[in-house]
Amino acid sequence: MTAGEKWSPSEKKVARTAYDAALKVTLDKTLAELKSRAHVAATPSEIWDVEDFLRQQRRKIDQMFDYQYSQLIQVFTNLIRQAYLEENLLVGLSEDKRQTIRKYASWNREG
Repeated sequence: MTAGEKWSPSEKKVARTAYDAALKVTLDKTLAELKSRAHVAATPSEIWDVEDFLRQQRRKIDQMFDYQYSQLIQVFTNLIRQAYLEENLLVGLSEDKRQTIRKYASWNREG
């Protein structure tokens, strides 16, 4: 992805803000789901199910969030596709990067 090769200082700031916002949304959703599951857990088996949920979420979040500039175009594409990031938070990135993200996000929606 050539659009992701160089990041200006201002783009890096926009990227960090968008990344952090998406991470917060993801963690907030995970926390809400955890509380819901923990609240209804009534058996030892259900407690371990909560642990399994947390382990799965940790793995998913670790895979989704990679703050390497070489990966951010794909990271942002996936976060938009999964509704963890609003595209408007990427205003300030070059138009090339934003077009690439839009293009890949639309391909993923169609597939």
